[in-house]
Formats: sequence, structure tokens, C-alpha cells
Amino acid sequence: MASDPGKDSCIFCKIVAGDAPVSTVYEDDRTLVLMTIGPVTPGHAMVIPKEHFAFMNELDEELGAHLFRITQRVAQAIRHSGLECEGINLFLADGKAAFQDVFHFHLHVFPRFQGDSFSISADWSNKPPRAELDRTAGLVRVAYERLYPNDIKA
Repeated sequence: MASDPGKDSCIFCKIVAGDAPVSTVYEDDRTLVLMTIGPVTPGHAMVIPKEHFAFMNELDEELGAHLFRITQRVAQAIRHSGLECEGINLFLADGKAAFQDVFHFHLHVFPRFQGDSFSISADWSNKPPRAELDRTAGLVRVAYERLYPNDIKA
């Protein structure tokens, strides 16, 4: 992962501190929902924690659950806002290789509609054999069990 440049140079930390302009959708003691200055569609919002965390794995699970609950509510609000919205995309870029460019955790929530300009380019045709899928699942399962042994059911 790319290193976090820190909260002193973080635009989201400056916004939370009141040192940069913001168009606020929702705010509570831990969360800020704001309109992005570079929307892919009208209504493109971002859900951020007020505390600086560069990457998803730095969030504690309770805060992560809270952020996702707010994200669900923002998506519902977008659907009922009168904006053009035939669907919703959530987008999380976690790390430079995943196209994260602001190293303060943020979750994009944006309305989608037929003919909008957003697209994702990927090769969805790769269909590995079941043995490879099983091997990959095993690697992730072992790591999961090592990280979260209390989740293992007897």
C-alpha cells in the first residue's frame, strides 16, 4: 500500500476541521457525508469518518458498520431526492493499486442511470477452473481463520 501522507495534508481532514469548503448532506459525531467536487453523476456523495484513517483495515468494525449504515441511508435518500437515479453504485478505492488518490477512507455513493458517463473496464471473461477457485478460497480462508479465530464455528 502507498503510505498515508498524514492528516496534516489531508483535504478531508481540512474539511472536517472547517478549513475547506464543503456541501454537506449529513453529519454526526463520527461521520460526514459530502458532495464530491468531481461527481461522475449529479448526486455523487462521499461518506467519510471524521477521524483520519487512510485505509479500510484501520477502521474498527463498529465504525465500519456505522459508516455502512449511513451509506445505505444516503443511497435511499438519493433514490428519493428527485435526481435522476435508476440504480446506485458504491465505490471504495483502498490503496493506490485500487485507484485511491485521497488517503482518507471514503466511500463513494452515486446514482446511475441509462446513458450516464460512468463505466468500469474489466475482463469479466476470465473463468478459472474450480480447482483454482478452491485453492484461492483456501488461501483466503486460512488468513481469515488466523486473523479472526473467534469466528470459527466448531
